[in-house]
Amino acid sequence: MKTALVKTDFHFPGQKSVYHGKVRDVYSVGDDLLVMVATDRISAFDVILPEGIPFKGQMLNQIAAKFLDATTDICPNWKLATPDPMVTVGVRCEGFPVEMIVRGYLCGSAWRAYKSGVREICGVKLPEGMRENQRFPEPIITPTTKAEIGEHDQDISKEEILARGLATPEEYALLEKYTLALFKRGSEIAEKRGLILVDTKYEFGKHNGEIYLMDEIHTPDSSRYFYLEGYEDRFAKGEPQKQLSKEFVREWLMDNGFQGKAGQTVPEMTPEIVEGISNRYIELYEHITGETFVKEDTDNLAQRIEKNVTEYLNKR
Repeated sequence: MKTALVKTDFHFPGQKSVYHGKVRDVYSVGDDLLVMVATDRISAFDVILPEGIPFKGQMLNQIAAKFLDATTDICPNWKLATPDPMVTVGVRCEGFPVEMIVRGYLCGSAWRAYKSGVREICGVKLPEGMRENQRFPEPIITPTTKAEIGEHDQDISKEEILARGLATPEEYALLEKYTLALFKRGSEIAEKRGLILVDTKYEFGKHNGEIYLMDEIHTPDSSRYFYLEGYEDRFAKGEPQKQLSKEFVREWLMDNGFQGKAGQTVPEMTPEIVEGISNRYIELYEHITGETFVKEDTDNLAQRIEKNVTEYLNKR
């Protein structure tokens, strides 16, 4: 099995601080740059799982870079360069403390809530009589707060966001506009690749007073995809959809008695389980990009990243 990068401790030129997230490690350089390293860590139910997934960071970073480049006409984003397959360098933004989750279909946590009788999510009323994996008449936005490590994101409504001053009415209107436009673009690209973009999340921040798209977009960590072929037939029969997303990891955890609750233990992640997850990520990469995934050498990951990023920063 190939090496996975699960921990970083870099010292880049001009580095001021580092933040270790669930999956990404973000290094602040100078006054206006961020170096975001997509590690091979994997999280589910807001818990970082004990084993890394080889090539996951490379895949996430490369998918996000492609989609950031493909949406610059919709809104500005933070990306400046990808000096390494696992790294994006971009401008520092002051992030909004919410994640903009957009759903085109009723599934995942929304379906679990709906099945239990919930008919309103984040202030959005849901119609009666819906079935699992059914398409909404129009995509809905169901924001969450951004939680610290070890805490769960909390659903929040537009009204609560405005009441708590997390965004002004003008800012929130633009966040909604960008979210729906990005989801439409992502859905169109996915359809060309034989996929359905089911739901995803976006993060935004402000740079020089302007709203920018930040972080990753349309990756399997932030999105759920169904296969387009056979969707209608499976839905009509009430069968599970064939999907490419991290949901299969959550389902495996739930099948083995883990949902991130106190006292629960993460099931053993055997080499076979780890390799299976890695292969699923590669499958999604190749479907969504239409390109063959090229595995980079994993023998000296940390040294390679430090060298590539340092060379980029020194040339600026």
